[in-house]
Amino acid sequence: MSTPEPLSWRRLFSFFIPLGISASLVTISHVIINRTLAFAVDAEVVIASYALAMSLVTITERPSTLLRQTCSALVGDRLSFKALLKVTWIFLAFVLAIGILIVYTPIGKWIFNTLFGIKDSMVPLVINVYAILMFVSIFSVIRNIYQGIIITNNRTKWLTIGMVFRLAGMYSLSLYFIYYHQITSGTIGAILFLTGMIIEAAVSYSEGRNIAKKMPEKLADHPVETRADVFKFYKPLLFSSFVAMLIGPAINVVLGKTEGIALAISSFAIASSLLQLMLSFFTYIHQIVLNFYHIDPKKVRRFGLLTGFIPVTLLAIIAYTPMSYWVLGHIMNVNGELLTQSLYTLRAFVLYALVMPWLDYSNGLILLRGQTKAMFRSQMANAICTFIVLIILLFIFPAWNGVIGALAQSIGLAAELAIITLVIRRTGRRSGLQVNN
Repeated sequence: MSTPEPLSWRRLFSFFIPLGISASLVTISHVIINRTLAFAVDAEVVIASYALAMSLVTITERPSTLLRQTCSALVGDRLSFKALLKVTWIFLAFVLAIGILIVYTPIGKWIFNTLFGIKDSMVPLVINVYAILMFVSIFSVIRNIYQGIIITNNRTKWLTIGMVFRLAGMYSLSLYFIYYHQITSGTIGAILFLTGMIIEAAVSYSEGRNIAKKMPEKLADHPVETRADVFKFYKPLLFSSFVAMLIGPAINVVLGKTEGIALAISSFAIASSLLQLMLSFFTYIHQIVLNFYHIDPKKVRRFGLLTGFIPVTLLAIIAYTPMSYWVLGHIMNVNGELLTQSLYTLRAFVLYALVMPWLDYSNGLILLRGQTKAMFRSQMANAICTFIVLIILLFIFPAWNGVIGALAQSIGLAAELAIITLVIRRTGRRSGLQVNN
């Protein structure tokens, strides 16, 4: 855990920068995948099939990511870590069972055909991609729980090291597919993603396991001892993730009903990947709050102010200057109408880039206090607003394509921040973990 020494800016940045770099490299890995798939003969269909399958994978990926936050907030000794592992295996078994049902039963066809509204001819392409991506959950869980230990013990450089190896492996494999293998389906993207996750999980497990062995068996004042203690904290996060997971598929369902289906989904996927590249470095602000707010709240708040406006500035520079054509055209290998629609969609994400850092900071306070039930309410507000805006824009401006998804997602995120802010103001500035929230 954190040491009692005074909190310095050097300590904050030495903790945060490796996290930011690792998160940026994660986003770059998705850019590598989209760039690789852009070399396909029918790029729009290939990218769309991968994006549709990935939107379903987020159902498992988000709850898995929350395990990292749960680990950072709850694990302080080996007893609490064992309790977390018990919850983790239950979650993983459930996720894999769902994946098997989707791939090997008619449920999968019904989900993509009926809920997503995609054509019968495209359903097998999407299911083939998902059949590979569902195994990502195994290695994602391993990565996240051990990264939680690594972060709590201020060994954040290992997240960067893991991502460097992941990126190198994915890029090498990407070059192989581009130059020595004809890219005909989104399964290539799934193979790249799974390979990268395996590499990163191996590095995280290696370092995290060493740290776990050195933790004390039981801390006298640590409140987390059993699986029930972990589940009381994690359950509201899990429910909130189930609400959040509906947003991505809902957006793709609506985009599938626009005037240009493949174009809308592809442009949204490309703009989203660039948006995440702008945001990725700043997605660990909640970890600053979790690890240092109890030491020096004022300095942590100043850190938030210092970093919070950087993402929207970066996105505006990319989206509203000639640099956009260089990034999309030369780096992403996007051209023609797909480039134009991707640019419009990227510009619609400006509000999202403005809101996200402040939401991450606020969620850090909520996690620190153990008030995870509030995150369920905020996600509900996000989902409801997103769905309402999606429907309104679809009926009024169906030709806006990917812009519909970007605006709806941005407004939904703003609603989520509004709810979290109200909870924080209502409950004051008290901190400290409360397992029984």
